[in-house]
Amino acid sequence: MLEHLGTTENVLPENAELVVGDISDAACLENLFIRGRFDAVMHFAALIEAGESMQAPELYFHNNAANTLNLLEVVLRHKVPRFVFSSTAALYGEPDETPITETAALRPTNPYGESKLFVERMLDWFHRIHGLGYASLRYFNAAGARKGHGENHVPESHLIPRVLQVALGQSDSISIYGTDYPTPDGTCVRDYIHIADLAWAHLLVLNALEVNGQRIYNLGNGKGFSVLEVITAARQVTGHPIPARNSPRRPGDPPVLVASSDKIRRELSWQPRTTGLPEIIRNAWEWHRQHPYGY
Repeated sequence: MLEHLGTTENVLPENAELVVGDISDAACLENLFIRGRFDAVMHFAALIEAGESMQAPELYFHNNAANTLNLLEVVLRHKVPRFVFSSTAALYGEPDETPITETAALRPTNPYGESKLFVERMLDWFHRIHGLGYASLRYFNAAGARKGHGENHVPESHLIPRVLQVALGQSDSISIYGTDYPTPDGTCVRDYIHIADLAWAHLLVLNALEVNGQRIYNLGNGKGFSVLEVITAARQVTGHPIPARNSPRRPGDPPVLVASSDKIRRELSWQPRTTGLPEIIRNAWEWHRQHPYGY
C-alpha cells in the first residue's frame, strides 16, 4: 500500500513521475508497466509494526506477502530483469550469536518477520525458475534524515521519531517496552543505520545485480544501542528532559538485533558513513523541527 504521497516534496529528482497507486490493484500495476520498459523495481512498501502483527497477523500476510506476489507476477510478466526488496532483520528472530550474519538461522518471532521471509522464499524460487535477478536487503533500524528528507509515519512507530515527538511537545512521554531483557541496562538493543547509508547500499546493489543475479545482504552499522541509550542521547541533542515511563514487554520483540554487514562491505565496498548515535539523532532532530507535522 502506498501512503502519504499527497505531496511531491519527498520525491526526487524533480523530473521523476509520481504515480499514486496500490500494489494490490493488479489493473493499476498492469497499466503502469505497459507504458514502457522498466530496468528494475525497488520494492519498499510494507506494514512494519511487529507488535501490531502479533495482534492482526492476517493484515501482514495479506499486505506484505500476498500483495508483493501480485507485484512480482507483473514484474515477471513484463520481464523486468532486476528486483530489489526491502527485507528486515526481523527474519532472524532471537539469534544465537551477535553480530548477526546472513547465514544465521531464519526464525522470525512475529508475523511481520514471517511475512518478509515468505517474500524472500518467493524471490529465491523465481530466481531459480524464471531467472529473476534480485537482492534482499535486510534492514536493521533505519534512522536519521538527510537534505529535507526524514521519517513520516502515521501513526509513528519508530523509536527515534517518537522520542523526538516528546521533545517537540507532541507527546508527554516515551514508553519503554520492557526493562528486564538480558542486556546491560535491561532494555532492547538495536542497530541503527542512517538513511543515507541505506540509499547508497541500494544503488550499489542495483548495479551489482547486472553481474550477479542473486544477492542477500544485512544493512546495519554493526553497533548496538539500547532504548535507554537512545533516550539519553536524544536528551543531550535536544536539551529536553524527555520523560520516560516503563511499560510491559511487547510480544515478539527480540532482546538484541545487531548486524554484521561484512558481506556487503567486502563484496561491494560499502561502508556506513554515519554511525554515531548522537549524529543520527541530530540529523533527525533537525528534520523534525523543520517538519513538526511531517511533509
